[in-house]
Amino acid sequence: MGASRAATWGLLAAFVVHDLEELATMPGWADAQVDRWREAHPQVPERVWSTLRVTPGHTATAIGLMGLLVGAAAADGARTGGRSPYFQTVLAGFGLHAATHLAQSAALRGYTPGVVTAPLVVAPFSLWAWRELRRAGVLGELDTRRALTSAALFPAAILGVHATAYATGRLLHRTP
Repeated sequence: MGASRAATWGLLAAFVVHDLEELATMPGWADAQVDRWREAHPQVPERVWSTLRVTPGHTATAIGLMGLLVGAAAADGARTGGRSPYFQTVLAGFGLHAATHLAQSAALRGYTPGVVTAPLVVAPFSLWAWRELRRAGVLGELDTRRALTSAALFPAAILGVHATAYATGRLLHRTP
């Protein structure tokens, strides 16, 4: 026995719903932020601002790469009935992700991409899935090391997919 398929594959479904919001809003929102920061900091070189621009292609690539990581975690969770440490770590990171969206919006005092679905989809799904894992008796022991690993891997994964998307965009747009 193990956790339900809704708890394991639901991670991928919740990710898709959440990241569709980010896909639709990230490029326009990022452009507006760069313009605002450029006005506030005219001494910063233009090349810095141009690297902060987020194109629709970059956004789609980064989301697709993260989707591969989340999809692999969901598949591993389904295969193991939710016992997979990889699945549980990604599920923890996904749940913590909701808090980062809310904190970003509070810090910037406005909308940030993903803030609508973070409290409506990400947080409720994550809490429900953790209860399902606990109910099924498959929840791994959450020690300090595992909690710190989840907290550290989340930003590392985000930086990794964005760096890869940036590098991919530069390779694709390089002129011979």
